[in-house]
Amino acid sequence: MSGHSKWSTIKHKKAKTDAVRGKVFTKIIREIVSAAKQGGGDIEANPRLRLAVDKAREANMPSDNIDRAIAKATGTGEGMTIDEVTYEGYGPSGVAVMIEAMTDNKQRTVAEIRNIFTKAGGNMGSSGCVSYLFNKKGSLVFDKAGIDEDALGLEAIEAGAEDLHSEESTIEIVTSPENYQKVKDALKAKGFTPSSSEVTMVPTTTVKVTGDDAPKVIKLVQTLEDHDDVQNVYANFDIPDDILEKESQ
Repeated sequence: MSGHSKWSTIKHKKAKTDAVRGKVFTKIIREIVSAAKQGGGDIEANPRLRLAVDKAREANMPSDNIDRAIAKATGTGEGMTIDEVTYEGYGPSGVAVMIEAMTDNKQRTVAEIRNIFTKAGGNMGSSGCVSYLFNKKGSLVFDKAGIDEDALGLEAIEAGAEDLHSEESTIEIVTSPENYQKVKDALKAKGFTPSSSEVTMVPTTTVKVTGDDAPKVIKLVQTLEDHDDVQNVYANFDIPDDILEKESQ
């Protein structure tokens, strides 16, 4: 779990930096539009939309942008058609990789994703080749400094969390997708604010990656995450924290 929780924190910090430059707004708006089209524009009645809006607010997206995206999705429905697609494959050291994307041109996107895998020394696989290695979970990551770990753990379990993973510099609270928002709200009410939080795909097993393959895996994941059509990337690598920090600068 070390690689997963640490990488979540790194991604969250990077997203905030990128958001200042407007790089992540398009991806968040796509998620808001898709969520609102599928489940309606009521944030309280649409859990997926609430997650997307929370992500937008954490990225400091103006409220007008959020409102316009919801209005567009629940209005006439005019505009381009966006398809939600999932790609799977393997990176260096046999690391399993899942990609969630939204695209208006599936042929273009699949060709570009395949090319990214090939250049990284990996290969794109068929549907289902790695998805069985992941479970959908809520993840709340806390910086360990200044946290009463015992108190956090007790409050989390009381609120309905499933597990707690204590790493070198972070604590990760794992929940079911259904209990994610409840646990997050309960912990915030007790003064525990996560450094990053999301409903994500958590690996059931991890692959320890060291040596020359470590930076290759990180580069693969970063390149996929930077692709305009990619919403989320999940991988089951376990890379030491110091290498993650160094290679993700």
